[in-house]
Amino acid sequence: MESKQRYEMLLNNMNQYNSGNRGITRVAYTNEEQAGTHAFMRFCKSENLDIRLDPCGNLIARREGKNNTLPPVVMGSHLDTVYQGGKYDGIVGVTAGLEVIKRLNDKGIETDHPIEVISFACEESSRFGVSTVGSKAMAGLIDKEKYRNLKDRDGITMEKAFALCALDFNSIDEANRANEGFKAYFELHVEQGPVLINNNNKIGIVTGIAAPVRLLLKIFGVASHSGTTPMNMRKDALLGASEIALELEKAAKLEQAHGTVGTIGVLDIPTGAMNVVPGEVELKIDIRSTSTDSRERVLKHIYETISSVKEKRQLEIDYKVISLEEPVLLSSELIEGIRNICESKELSYEVMQSGAGHDAMNMTRLGPTGLIFVPSVDGLSHHPDEYTDLDDIMIGIDVLEEVVIQFAKAVEITK
Repeated sequence: MESKQRYEMLLNNMNQYNSGNRGITRVAYTNEEQAGTHAFMRFCKSENLDIRLDPCGNLIARREGKNNTLPPVVMGSHLDTVYQGGKYDGIVGVTAGLEVIKRLNDKGIETDHPIEVISFACEESSRFGVSTVGSKAMAGLIDKEKYRNLKDRDGITMEKAFALCALDFNSIDEANRANEGFKAYFELHVEQGPVLINNNNKIGIVTGIAAPVRLLLKIFGVASHSGTTPMNMRKDALLGASEIALELEKAAKLEQAHGTVGTIGVLDIPTGAMNVVPGEVELKIDIRSTSTDSRERVLKHIYETISSVKEKRQLEIDYKVISLEEPVLLSSELIEGIRNICESKELSYEVMQSGAGHDAMNMTRLGPTGLIFVPSVDGLSHHPDEYTDLDDIMIGIDVLEEVVIQFAKAVEITK
């Protein structure tokens, strides 16, 4: 079976693990995500990889090298999705890593360094409001007490979600591999934006990754009858939230030159009703940039807006930062290696930054890190209509295979 057909079967097989009727929903630490992880374990075992699950739920599949005392060359991404997401975000990188292993096995190529494929747990922030949990744990960046009681939309805490997956949240620190280190880490990912497709380029070589600061806000006013409460006597929590949302947009637009963006992706009225002035609102704010200074200016404006809205509308507003990450620059050595491969293969490429966060940003703590993008049609992602052409994925896998062989150092061909 040719590589393209084999890979397509693997991708389709993995996307069977899904709940709902629209798009792909395979949210972290759910039955669907766990079933997908265990299915991927079986595929890895069929290629004679050594398998283990760490205490955070990261799946690590290892192909031994000629010298197993050397640090591994690692490929990774994630299997979890947002609610009603697409078929390519994250899963392309994980399945691409296994396809590279299949090719090495088919060709009988042995490498000096061990090679690993990692499926990181809970890369998406959809369930608990924090992202890249698995790779943070591996990099020793988890604030265990801060994460323990974070709740999903059903009120399930992260600690409880771990327990339902037979994982012990108290052991999460044992996933830390920061003292071990990697020879190199590579992640193949769909771009999730329109740059490559609009410029007709096949490969994106990422130089840096923007990082988010995320806030949880709870706004308290007074719930009252919508028909009997005069407009000038209301303490409407939703209108306070609306002001904050509009000010976030305004502040982010002033920072466009830095690529800074601000989003309120969650807004909930716990006791909302058509005929009730909202007395309580919860919202989650995401501000991200590759410039820490720019991001801080937007954050400062939001804090000032919160203070102003509290006073003007006589509301109570509680807020806390639930995630604060730093933008990262990726390895110039790996960037150059990927560039050389693209040029030798006569592939059109673009050197670019990533506005989206990825597990790669945490892997910079463990070793040199490279991030490779393939085009997203219409730049669409986190959406059921997300699409990347299979031929473009295969080009990305070709590049990934060559750069992994280069850094893992092929020492013998047995076939």
